[in-house]
Amino acid sequence: MLEYVAVLLPSIAVGVIFYLVMRSIFNADRTEREAMSQADERQAQAQQEDPVAAPDRDDPAEPR
Repeated sequence: MLEYVAVLLPSIAVGVIFYLVMRSIFNADRTEREAMSQADERQAQAQQEDPVAAPDRDDPAEPR
């Protein structure tokens, strides 16, 4: 019985580590998408309030 545990434990451990890494990647992606959405909304609001003061992302004069 102990042989089965010794054989399966490394695979199970790698699977758990893979799951945790993928979950953290997806959580980071979701958080980044939410932050980008909020930044885009703020930029759109700023452009509606004062179109001259808010630079456009596609402005070639603006450094990247």
